[in-house]
Amino acid sequence: MPDTVKYAKNGAIATITLNRPEKYNTIRPELLEELDAALREANTDNAVKVIILEGAGDSFCGGFDFSDGLQHYDEIVEEDYDPGLDVNLVVNQYKTYLNQFMGLWRGLKPVIAKIHGYCVGGGSEMALCADLVVASDDARIGTPYSRVWGCHLSGMWVYRLGLAKAKYYALTGDWISGKEAAEIELINFSCPLEELDDRVRKLAEKLAHIPLTQLISMKLIVNQAYDNMGLQSTQTLGPILDGIMRNTPEGRDFVRVAKAEGVKRAVTMRDRPFGDYSQAPVEEQPRRRSTLPV
Repeated sequence: MPDTVKYAKNGAIATITLNRPEKYNTIRPELLEELDAALREANTDNAVKVIILEGAGDSFCGGFDFSDGLQHYDEIVEEDYDPGLDVNLVVNQYKTYLNQFMGLWRGLKPVIAKIHGYCVGGGSEMALCADLVVASDDARIGTPYSRVWGCHLSGMWVYRLGLAKAKYYALTGDWISGKEAAEIELINFSCPLEELDDRVRKLAEKLAHIPLTQLISMKLIVNQAYDNMGLQSTQTLGPILDGIMRNTPEGRDFVRVAKAEGVKRAVTMRDRPFGDYSQAPVEEQPRRRSTLPV
């Protein structure tokens, strides 16, 4: 089986690449385990000052992989749902997937998330745990789980936005482009897709000129301010509500359709009334990196 996460180092910059391009780099347990190992390697190597997180292929991350009836998630079950066991899964620090997401936040090396294509659902939760986020102008970022089968997990959609915007996107699940995300300060910067690699590289190189101890200290003080705002309690409630939303009648039906008729059919039913994500016109879809001139 090929690695689902790749790790590379160039001087003081480590690059972690989500590597399931044929599946939009969707999240499975093995990807989370390999992400954790890569973050550990980067954060324990004193030669590394900056980490870049990116996705292979045409998208950053399409969220959690809910194909095959969730058979790859042994403890996430829709049939015979036990809410107590579900709570144990999502808030137990030895089991929860949030540890890998928050590894971007808790590790003291600054992380730059480089977003292109789709960055949705759990993929957006992951990216927004990074310290700096740079996206292509035409990337598509959103939380379609706002409509069925989910709830905010990391809380970063809330903490990065003001009340008006946070509430709007939580209630609608609308997608936004990378350019719009930068304008409302959900992320730091956006740029044309052709310039994304160079923009992120230059930003990483700028940070690499700063002493490691300075980077660590400045990241820690900013993070501490947000931790004091109740970040951890938000991250306790969110996954619990997410488990409940996965097991509402509508949530169970979503997975039933995905299992019986395919994920595409379930997503079509969810998003067709809104005309976004996969149901948007072709001209509104993000551009494919694979179509750029070499």
